[in-house]
Amino acid sequence: MQAYGSRHLDASLLMIPLVGFLPPTDPRVRGTLAAIERDLVRDGFVSRYTTETGVDGLPPGEGAFLVCSFWLVDNLVLQGRHEEARRLFDHLLSLRNDVGLLSEQYDPRVGRQLGNFPQALSHIGLVNSACNLSAALKPAEHRAAS
Repeated sequence: MQAYGSRHLDASLLMIPLVGFLPPTDPRVRGTLAAIERDLVRDGFVSRYTTETGVDGLPPGEGAFLVCSFWLVDNLVLQGRHEEARRLFDHLLSLRNDVGLLSEQYDPRVGRQLGNFPQALSHIGLVNSACNLSAALKPAEHRAAS
């Protein structure tokens, strides 16, 4: 939840298994992931939280935070959902501009990047997800088997 006693989700909960607070196989982690996929994923992107609550003092309707979508990629990898993770990762890569940069947010309704640009946190998410996908696919073992 966003805060103690709140009933609203926050995508930062995707960090729970990524930092080792709970294992990805924990039922609470699986339930949290399912809730985030159900309530915070819109048009294939993860919103940080529902903006209708007014919790941040801003008007509703900000874009999806790209780093949160990369965190979803990482969680899908941890759950063994490699194909879904790869599809989302490839989709996120397609958002980069002509020199490969990402912003802080993305608005899928109008198809444009929003917020701080370029955004280092989005790029850190990209690199982490690339490493996690690569490790999960065991490229050295795959090449050795060929």
